[in-house]
Amino acid sequence: MTSIKSLRWLMRKKSGLSDGGKSSFKMKHLPFLAVLCTIMLFIVYRTTKYQYHQEEIDKKWSFWGQPKVYPSTYGKLKGLPRGIIHDNSDLELRPLWSRSSSRSKAVYSNSNLLAVPVGIKQKQNVDAMVQKFLQENFTIILFHYDGNVDGWWNLDWSSKAIHIIARNQTKWWFAKRFLHPDIVSIYDYIFLWDEDLGVEHFSPSRYVEIIKREGLEISQPALDPNSTEIHHRITIRARTKKFHRRVYERRGSTRCSDLSEGPPCTGFVEGMAPVFSQSAWYCTWHLIQNDLVHGWGVDMKLGYCAQGDRTKKVGVVDSEYVFHKGIQTLGGSGHRMTKVSKLQRTTMV
Repeated sequence: MTSIKSLRWLMRKKSGLSDGGKSSFKMKHLPFLAVLCTIMLFIVYRTTKYQYHQEEIDKKWSFWGQPKVYPSTYGKLKGLPRGIIHDNSDLELRPLWSRSSSRSKAVYSNSNLLAVPVGIKQKQNVDAMVQKFLQENFTIILFHYDGNVDGWWNLDWSSKAIHIIARNQTKWWFAKRFLHPDIVSIYDYIFLWDEDLGVEHFSPSRYVEIIKREGLEISQPALDPNSTEIHHRITIRARTKKFHRRVYERRGSTRCSDLSEGPPCTGFVEGMAPVFSQSAWYCTWHLIQNDLVHGWGVDMKLGYCAQGDRTKKVGVVDSEYVFHKGIQTLGGSGHRMTKVSKLQRTTMV
């Protein structure tokens, strides 16, 4: 009799009835628990992936790919959620009304910027310049130093440009106040040009292709040797080259050789037509003093912002060149005009 009871107890234990059927209950719910755990793991995975994606976006839009220190560190934005902070902007024009689908697209149509101080007297020349750059999908911003904007509205492209007015102010004054690095951070290159440049032999797209390939952080197009006004020999076009970084010269007190490490022999571009990479402009904007007016001499200091060796990172592009007309505005350029003689020999590399 005892052996029969023991046998029943063993069978009951085997079937999970010894604990009142709890083990059987657990076994029945194992598939449910497995599904629940899978869902939870999926949620954790998606959340982690989203956070990683956001961090990558922050790095992408921060200068030099480094995460920025937000002002909230100092308590000024502590009331805002981390994900809602947008610490930069751009100069892209937005339509008043657009479909929700188009708003969701974070793709910028223009990746380069042309900024020019203009007066109505140079309207024809500026028109030719802007049309070339618009064809290459540039964002255009015009600084009107004479206060006349109405005279530009009859040009087809005028409504596509940004117009800023401040009477009797210079290019560097405008640039310091309206081209802050956080505003122009989406642009690969910033062209900060004067209004008196002829662009008949200049292609913006080919120019950008060259400076990207050669790693030129600061550059300028070469000047046509027949230009009205030339100040520095290194800016003259070398007919047989695509670009050059250095000039060899022995004239007066100027001695340019392989030993030269700075302006005007190497690592130099002139203030009339500089082109900056994004990182070089970030540095240059901080270099420009707030009370700078005409900018005389600032071109001698631009090499500090070359993001490396100025003798390699700064250059003049010969294959895409411009004609400098030397038209004096706002009281003159302040430079002594030098018409370089074709008889004087200069070598460029």
